[in-house]
Amino acid sequence: MADDLSRARGAWAGPIEALLSFLGLERGLSANTLAAYRRDLDQAADFFIRCGAADWGAVTGVQAAAWLQSLASSDYAAASVARKLSALRMLARQLVRDGVRNDDFTILLSGPRPGRRMPRALSAPEVARLVTAPAGPEPRSLRDRAILELFYASGLRVSELAGLLLTQLDLEGGGLRVFGKGSKERVVPVGRRACAALRDYLAGGRPALVRPHTRGHLFLNHRGCGLTRVALWMIVKAQARRAGIDPRVKPHDLRHSFATHLLAGGADLRAIQEMLGHASISTTQIYTAVEPRRLAEGHRRHHPRGRGAV
Repeated sequence: MADDLSRARGAWAGPIEALLSFLGLERGLSANTLAAYRRDLDQAADFFIRCGAADWGAVTGVQAAAWLQSLASSDYAAASVARKLSALRMLARQLVRDGVRNDDFTILLSGPRPGRRMPRALSAPEVARLVTAPAGPEPRSLRDRAILELFYASGLRVSELAGLLLTQLDLEGGGLRVFGKGSKERVVPVGRRACAALRDYLAGGRPALVRPHTRGHLFLNHRGCGLTRVALWMIVKAQARRAGIDPRVKPHDLRHSFATHLLAGGADLRAIQEMLGHASISTTQIYTAVEPRRLAEGHRRHHPRGRGAV
């Protein structure tokens, strides 16, 4: 069955590649976003092949609705279903523009409205335990300490930290240049403790990890290559277990903690937006709902008349 699908995909690949090229070159979407769209469209193509469609020009609205229903019946989060539908809609519009079809077969589809989930932030004591978990002078310990300190000090996305080069780091100035979504450049300040951890790593950690083929990546694995996003996830989870906090913690939780703690300390929302690399202030505004909720919970738990009914 897998071989049959591979052979049948040939008629479907061209429009997918054309769309991804357009999104990458004209709209500047990141490689990660393009990879997600590719998986979504390959998945849709496989479904339509099983439905008997020969190519994108033969897909019907009924088949598209059936695919959407199959996603809704699976364990996909609403946000994932919405992204998959968005990818299919963009492809359908491209097919019309290119004259492959006369109609948009997705026009009647209605996807889920993903609810906005509140970001999870660690408490300040939890962060302190996490960033100090990798103790010792060993190269990996120095590296992991620098990674955790930098995650929390800068609010970087995991893909941004994985791609950091030595040339982007300015320890004397206490900052770094980051290329975020859409290759947009921003300058992010780095705190004193993160700078100290980075200096320790650069002096006693990274030199031991360098190999003849090593390039300019800041954080290296034992083979002298730059760390991947998956490797960073594993490092955060391993150190969370060592610190005795929830092992489900993710690198993105440190990004949320960075923003939440800045806001609680009185930082301006626009400044936080700039440091996080959010294109819209509305994305950053979700953190304004996090801190009041924590304050209310703290009042309920600790105020003498905050517990139970009056």
